[in-house]
Amino acid sequence: MTTDRAKAEEAQAAVNQRIADARGRMDKSLEALHKELVTVRTGRASPALVERLHVDYYGTQTPLQSLAGISAPDATQIVISPYDRNAISAIEKAIQRSELGLNPSNDGQVIRIAVPQLNEERRRELVKVVHRKAEDARVAVRNIRRDEVEHLRRVEKEGHVSKDEIEAKLSELQKLTDQFVARVDEAQKKKEGEILEV
Repeated sequence: MTTDRAKAEEAQAAVNQRIADARGRMDKSLEALHKELVTVRTGRASPALVERLHVDYYGTQTPLQSLAGISAPDATQIVISPYDRNAISAIEKAIQRSELGLNPSNDGQVIRIAVPQLNEERRRELVKVVHRKAEDARVAVRNIRRDEVEHLRRVEKEGHVSKDEIEAKLSELQKLTDQFVARVDEAQKKKEGEILEV
């Protein structure tokens, strides 16, 4: 009898831990979306636009922020000061290959990127990019929910946790999913507003 109760308590604790883990994973998905959205251009120059670009530095994909100092002295320009001048051409290529639509120029010491005002067509393209990134985040959150639902159903079949408790946890999981999807929608709307702001 006591072993059954111990198994039930253990199963209940495991279920609670899984829900907490799901929250943590959903949080990471949202965090990843925020990092992605920072790299999408608005009308203003910002070091965040380029700092996460990966540069082929001597055969290794290296984040730009670890290869150079990046600043935005004004709203229309980004200045990149490489720590190693030999990396200038590799950094320029990485910027040109990115979907930012920016043209770097260098004077042998630093790379300057003029950030022009966005035209209406480019704004619409960037809104589509934001929409795609947000949809990826929503899918990630829903995939986490799906994995946890499958797990909860398996636990229910094993019979260590009652059907009512499983249903309560499924309801909690759905509310959690809805909260995170709403936060993704909010982040998407905010970024689209920044892009469309003239």
